[in-house]
Amino acid sequence: MSTTPPPQAKIDDTRPASPERTSDNGAFGWLRALGPRGRRAFAGAFGGYALDSYDYFTLPLSMVALSAYFGLNSGQTGLFTTVTLVVSAVGGALAGVLADRVGRVKALMVTVITYAVFTVACGFAPNYETLLVFRALQGLGFGGEWAVGAILVAEYASAKHRGRTLGAIQSSWAVGWGMAVIAYTVIFSLAGDDLAWRIMFWTGALPALLVIWLRRSVHDAPEAAAAREQSAEKGSFKAIFKPGLLRVTVFAGLLSTGVQGGYYTLATWVPTYLKSERDLSVVGTGGYLTFLISGAFIGYLTGGYLTDKLGRRRNIWLFALLSALCILAYANIPSGANTLLLVLGFPLGFCMSAIFSGFGSYLSELYPTAVRGTGQGFTYNTGRAVGAVFPTTVGFLADSWGVGGALVFGAIGYGIAALALLGLPETRGKELA
Repeated sequence: MSTTPPPQAKIDDTRPASPERTSDNGAFGWLRALGPRGRRAFAGAFGGYALDSYDYFTLPLSMVALSAYFGLNSGQTGLFTTVTLVVSAVGGALAGVLADRVGRVKALMVTVITYAVFTVACGFAPNYETLLVFRALQGLGFGGEWAVGAILVAEYASAKHRGRTLGAIQSSWAVGWGMAVIAYTVIFSLAGDDLAWRIMFWTGALPALLVIWLRRSVHDAPEAAAAREQSAEKGSFKAIFKPGLLRVTVFAGLLSTGVQGGYYTLATWVPTYLKSERDLSVVGTGGYLTFLISGAFIGYLTGGYLTDKLGRRRNIWLFALLSALCILAYANIPSGANTLLLVLGFPLGFCMSAIFSGFGSYLSELYPTAVRGTGQGFTYNTGRAVGAVFPTTVGFLADSWGVGGALVFGAIGYGIAALALLGLPETRGKELA
């Protein structure tokens, strides 16, 4: 009788893991359930979005120095954000189409290269107009990265864990934000303002290292890629406006507009508010932002858990209400109560981030595989572009109302988001191809 053992079966890591193949219990069951390739996709999307956040925040953190260097008023500085977000809508829509046509990973690399190159270029700008153009072009890559990365991971994730998996991806925004604040604190403490803002932009070259790893290690989910290739309408803008998807596209766009209008109002103007109206130093501003960012990181993770437990719509409704209340409280703290301002930064960051945790899973589940990138890229980034009206409005009103008084416009955005949910279905538990 032969004693030669049978050949060992080769482990297939090309498929998303399932509960039968991988234990999904415990605090990190959602990560184990992704499987080897899914975890590499998670790492790529997490890193891409963290660096996307870092490159975005180089501008808001440098806003006071830029205003002094170029002699800008509040309206002109607010226009930086508007241009970035409006152009990001174009970039996001194009990246979504590209993701459906050539694949998620290839599209992800294009977006990362684009935002890195033009963030560095901002550091060489000789005047306001040139900086405005470079910042707009940076928006092309900035707009597409999140949607593409979120879809890449969503197609590996199980329906049971998709909310918290995408919530963890979303938390990388707070990681990148924190990295930017650390860099800001160090650079502006060591260099004069006239040079420091340029150095901040030059550090935006870091994402180029991620692209090398993405090219070698990350792949699209095979089942989703096969389903996408079989469709004649892949990457079609026309398809997301057909009767079956038109309602979804309209209301998902409104939802994105409201949430991002509120969020970018705060992200753009809170650093200026702390430094110019609260008279905080560079180090002091960094300390206050630490509370805000810590709350944001925990909010992303908590919101991801709740979006699986409560459902996508209930999670967004809950945090739309809480975010609006936090903005109103934050903007109306008496001038001498900076300790209260510090403490309130944590729940403000928590709520305005927890509402985002369900976006990656929700928008992915609203669209079929063939147009998932197109639908998510268009609605998320159209919302970002229209939502850019909010921080711009704050900029133009800041001279007469003060930045703190004008921040209340962010609460209006969250009201729009809550109303938009009335036109959208619940998708918790939906399986993706």
